[in-house]
Amino acid sequence: MLISKDQLLASDDDFRKLVEEHTQYEQRLDSLTHKRYLTDDEKLEEVRLKKLKLRLKDQMEGIARHYGQRLPQSQVA
Repeated sequence: MLISKDQLLASDDDFRKLVEEHTQYEQRLDSLTHKRYLTDDEKLEEVRLKKLKLRLKDQMEGIARHYGQRLPQSQVA
């Protein structure tokens, strides 16, 4: 049985929390990206956030696989 991202969001609390966290990291990365110059601390934060986002994406895909589907790239970004 295939399940959509919307169905996962509605039915799986863990998936929903991961998506929310992923979105927060994405928003912070966007704010860093729009800066002309980054401090050393901001550069480190940028790298850390990218790694955290990747970890969350892997976890979301793991949940999706558990439900028998693989999310398209555009839905997880």
